[in-house]
Amino acid sequence: MHNAAFKELNIPAEYRLFEVKPEELEEFLLGNIPVTDTQGKSFSSQEILGFNITIPHKVRAKEILESKFPVTGLGKTLPYVKISGAINTVKRKADGALEYINTDVTGFSKSLREDLKFSPKDKNILLIGCGGAGRAVVAGLVWKAPHPAKIYIYECNNETVESTRKHFEQFTVLSREIEFISSEQIPEVIKKCELLVNASPVGMKESDGSVIDKNLLHKDLYVYDLVYNRETQLIKDAKSQGVKNAVNGLGMLLYQGVDAFELWTCQKAPVEIMRKALIEALSK
Repeated sequence: MHNAAFKELNIPAEYRLFEVKPEELEEFLLGNIPVTDTQGKSFSSQEILGFNITIPHKVRAKEILESKFPVTGLGKTLPYVKISGAINTVKRKADGALEYINTDVTGFSKSLREDLKFSPKDKNILLIGCGGAGRAVVAGLVWKAPHPAKIYIYECNNETVESTRKHFEQFTVLSREIEFISSEQIPEVIKKCELLVNASPVGMKESDGSVIDKNLLHKDLYVYDLVYNRETQLIKDAKSQGVKNAVNGLGMLLYQGVDAFELWTCQKAPVEIMRKALIEALSK
């Protein structure tokens, strides 16, 4: 979608893929090493003026850049970046400084409004999964006022629960809004929730079931599934239960790309061109 956007706006740039080893990450970020893309073309990392970061580097990249560039053109590290605990988008400025944000956060927030037509103001929300994607969802729900009334979080991995709980304890803004729940509590909790978000990997495989019993999905519920590569069982179940407002994560993927593009280029992104390219790529 980025290359389609560059072409549409006649920007002389290309979006390429690079594999960076964990031990190379800091030197890559600082522009100190040569890198080779997946097509075999070599560059100095200093030549790469904007880039996305994906798993497994999002958290470590934030730690490195906060230590090297505590103040950027965006000011001190944005609160929502701190809450998410990760970054995914970086811009190399002319003076060598790096700006860094997490467009997963802003992309989710925009998609929630634009695609699902949902405002989290004073709402109760059930979030399934609190890994990196789940943290981005929480940040997206609270980074702008007004905030939700309550975010209930269920995660099946106890280690992930404890690490996320410890991470969120740093932020007073979350102290009254976050509650971790057990699987046994889900049937009662979902009754009072207006939004269900799946931020777990369940649904990415064709053989996956749903993250929740279909009989718990009530008609007034809004459902957002971050999985975008197929219609998940959760989305199918929601439709079969009469849920009118259920979307996948395609919009989040689109809008995180839009926000990254606009940071890199300082131009308005051609959103519909990017959407078309994204849909075409995913249909192959």
